[in-house]
Amino acid sequence: MLAYLHIPFCDSKCHYCAFNSYDNKSVLKQNYMQQITKQLRYELEKFNTPSKSIRSLFIGGGTPSTIQALWYAPFFEMITPYLADNAEVTSEANPQSATKEWIEGMRTLGVNRLSFGVQSFNAQKLTFLGRNHTPKQALDAITSAANLGIQNISLDLIYGTALDTPALLQEDLNIASSLPINHLSAYALTLEEETPFFKRTDVANGSEELAKDFVHAIIQAGFPQYEISNFGTYQSVHNKGYWEHQDYLGIGAGAVGFLKNRRFYPAKEIEAYVQNPLFQEIEKLSLEDLHVEKIFLGLRSMIGIALASFSPKEMMQVSILVEENKLTCKDHRVFNTDYFLSDEIALFITQ
Repeated sequence: MLAYLHIPFCDSKCHYCAFNSYDNKSVLKQNYMQQITKQLRYELEKFNTPSKSIRSLFIGGGTPSTIQALWYAPFFEMITPYLADNAEVTSEANPQSATKEWIEGMRTLGVNRLSFGVQSFNAQKLTFLGRNHTPKQALDAITSAANLGIQNISLDLIYGTALDTPALLQEDLNIASSLPINHLSAYALTLEEETPFFKRTDVANGSEELAKDFVHAIIQAGFPQYEISNFGTYQSVHNKGYWEHQDYLGIGAGAVGFLKNRRFYPAKEIEAYVQNPLFQEIEKLSLEDLHVEKIFLGLRSMIGIALASFSPKEMMQVSILVEENKLTCKDHRVFNTDYFLSDEIALFITQ
């Protein structure tokens, strides 16, 4: 089982960001952090959660580092008895707000992995993306985390912007490789609705060659790819848990929970969540929904799909793909060899 906590607060909003996050509701922070413990208690009971059964806790956002570590203490006090002894406990962080004091405070609470939203080490590109940190702040934050005893550190890079060239991306990768990290996430810039970038035609570089060359360079730099956007000698328990279709608690405004065949959606707006943290919309998934999801997720990661999962009709499609070397077969499972084609392959199998 996994657990996810959503922190919807940011110091500023990036030009490409469509996540459930706000840069103008700081006055609600303390009240919000009190309400998440109410929802957590409710979720632990609903999931009938055994002690030491949560293999991974991930704190995402928004920007978790905009909340002082002290305010996380009641949440950690409640969830810690349910965390496995070797649980992965990750928090996202912004280099601008992840001070030494914040990192040390979170480490003391139990965080043993940090994921830094770096996006680039190029100052012009950071400004273009609307990031509020400098390259130096990114370098300092990651170095501080390592010096303070955080052994598992990840950083995010964005590619596919109008500013990107092979040289710029290689320089970002060179700097990332020089840092004490064992995991890297690389995301193509996507133009999401209701973001400043959405209707602009001058912000993205959709070159497939640029994208494939960058992914290849990441792998060559010593970060093996284990999922469509994730690379590293360390493979995140939390990331892999989603691809394995594990159950997960979703805590906070705009989070999502999953149990067997149901998804749970707490209120998205912070004000509505604070007013009633136990409100949830419930989506019931059919066996067909779950089956298709398992195929899509398995093809987007190294998890793969058991041959026994496929219907006879789907097995015919799978056989064609194996013959064409689009899929590989090992130990009664099939694996995707090109994550860029994962959705197309899934559609071919399930059509």
